[in-house]
Amino acid sequence: MSVIDGTLGRLQHFYRSGPLPCPYIAGRVERKLFTRLNGGDARALNTTLSQAGFRRSHDIVYRPVCPGCRACVPVRIPVARFVPGRSMRRAWAANLDLGRRSALPVGTDEQFALFLRYQRHRHGDSDMARMSRADYGSMIEEGSGSAALIEFRDAKGELRAAALVDVLEDGLSAVYSFYDPDVPQRSLGTYVILALVEEARLRGLDHVYLGYWIEQSQKMAYKARFQPLESLTDNGWMPLEIEG
Repeated sequence: MSVIDGTLGRLQHFYRSGPLPCPYIAGRVERKLFTRLNGGDARALNTTLSQAGFRRSHDIVYRPVCPGCRACVPVRIPVARFVPGRSMRRAWAANLDLGRRSALPVGTDEQFALFLRYQRHRHGDSDMARMSRADYGSMIEEGSGSAALIEFRDAKGELRAAALVDVLEDGLSAVYSFYDPDVPQRSLGTYVILALVEEARLRGLDHVYLGYWIEQSQKMAYKARFQPLESLTDNGWMPLEIEG
């Protein structure tokens, strides 16, 4: 079964990357199928490819095509059917003081300072923790024709979290989010996803695309908490079934 439904309106060239060490599962090799996101129909292209399990980074959309491994499972939240559990409702209540503002995706020094604090606290051994201000600006602004940068601020105006999202024809795609690591009682990681579900509902969109769920990776396994969750299978998008 093809993962792309044939609705692309123009010839699109795809490429395959060389082998690299997998960043999520030790000892495995990663390869990606990718293409550039450009042209006047970039939003439609991004929508079609997101529905086919691709993700965006800068102006590249990609999907893992790793030999002998299918650990990366594309997942999305069906907005109309999503009901937060008790711990999620607590996270929502802990952040009722936060205001939400959607703006054009433009990187700022304030965002970058928060981004660095988040990276050094949560992912200190990653390449992203060593990104420069220019690198951060490129991440936010490149390939962002249909993107928005959502900021979350407290009553004092302090930036507590931010989420870069692609506004697709059928949903919001969570490209990258980061938050204040010094207030764990707020559960900001959970709250941001809940806020994206609410944002999608307000925009009349059906899904929130969360990227890849990787059961063997602690950094990615948390996504399974947001039930009901749909995963992309050989038979299309289906409810995610977790054994055990």
